[in-house]
Amino acid sequence: MIHLVIGGARSGKSVHAETLAGELSQSTGKKLIYLATATIYDDEMQERIDLHKQRRDQDWSLVEEPLQLASCLQTLSGTNAVVLIDCMTLWLSNWICSENFAEFESQRQAFITALTTFEGDCVIVSNEVGSGIVPMGELSRSFVDHAGWLNQAIAKVSDKATLVVAGLPLALKGG
Repeated sequence: MIHLVIGGARSGKSVHAETLAGELSQSTGKKLIYLATATIYDDEMQERIDLHKQRRDQDWSLVEEPLQLASCLQTLSGTNAVVLIDCMTLWLSNWICSENFAEFESQRQAFITALTTFEGDCVIVSNEVGSGIVPMGELSRSFVDHAGWLNQAIAKVSDKATLVVAGLPLALKGG
């Protein structure tokens, strides 16, 4: 089962995704794996990561992978785990800021393929960034475009999709 949880910054999407993953783990007896894409570039990002870590208990295993999500997900397939990926737009940011952004489209396709063949439960967190004005600057517009295309591709292959606004989940797909 693939479940996309999407929302704006500080919407409550990560807390909701963690709750969903925990409930899946309890009902199935599967272990919990937190697949983190964030990279720490400054103190503010460290504080954000620390907040996420403080919410998780000892039941969670942590895997950190800022770029190679497809191969990481393939490795985790069939491991009798609920995998929570947080977050897709940070993964995109890592690629945009890398010297190899030209490889992103093939990496995105590989990730979507890995999702469709994933054996297990996967909860995916992503930011909805396209609901505001069109940003100024080529880099910002490129980010919004690629995030939108990435979110659409994930939603298409997901069994469920939930939009979280102000901490309130709204089912978009799969009830």
